[in-house]
Amino acid sequence: MVRRCAVLGKPIAHSLSPVMHRAAYQHLGMDWTYDAIEVDEAGLARFLTGLDEGWRGLSLTMPLKRVALPLLDEVSDTAREVRAVNTIVLEDGERRGHNTDIPGIVAALAEHGVTGVSGAAVLGTGATAASSIAALIRMGVAEVVILGRDPDEAAALAGWAGSLGVRAEATSLDTSPAREVELLVSTVPAAALSAMAHTLVQAAAVVFDVGYSPWPSPLLETALSAGRRIVTGVDLLAHQAVLQVALMTGDTVPVDVLRRAAVAQLGSPE
Repeated sequence: MVRRCAVLGKPIAHSLSPVMHRAAYQHLGMDWTYDAIEVDEAGLARFLTGLDEGWRGLSLTMPLKRVALPLLDEVSDTAREVRAVNTIVLEDGERRGHNTDIPGIVAALAEHGVTGVSGAAVLGTGATAASSIAALIRMGVAEVVILGRDPDEAAALAGWAGSLGVRAEATSLDTSPAREVELLVSTVPAAALSAMAHTLVQAAAVVFDVGYSPWPSPLLETALSAGRRIVTGVDLLAHQAVLQVALMTGDTVPVDVLRRAAVAQLGSPE
């Protein structure tokens, strides 16, 4: 039986997950399929109910990472910690939820020499921002500034981070960190930062933008021009997808196999 996998979300046409997972299957000599399927919050439960036994795994992107939780039979400790699932493994009639964003963020940073962080700024308040904070906690962060467009959401995320033992401060996305930080992590759309990219970059030694549309992002281009070290959204995508492939297939694949496929799809140099 040919196994089926897919990435779900809305919008989904821009996703690089199909080209990466297909590259992994080719590398492993597997005849599995992987597609991009547009599914919104209201349609997720119906979609999951309609899956047959040929389905093996699903990747989830916006806006499904949180709404999937009550639809699962099991949720990993990592996913439960941040209340966000980006991977569903379908096995033995059960739906098992995981979060590969957190270890993917840690791996992407480590690949670029960032293995410990004491102070960071995180732009955004959604599921990926929460995963970023959880990853930073694993790296020993002591203080996080959260910059959000919605003050209430930023305050709530800061409160959650504080409950995990981190000194967390919430402020507006229209401002910049009041002091320099080792790492700036952006989880917001590129357009939201167009007017303040230079100011944000000046406050950080390392800039990590999880987005990849447009590619490269204006924030990363600004960081490169300023001589800052960067970590890209493609780095994160490749590292977290390696973990997804392992969960879904039981096999491992080198991260560069997935990253090269993603970069080729984007049509831009690494």
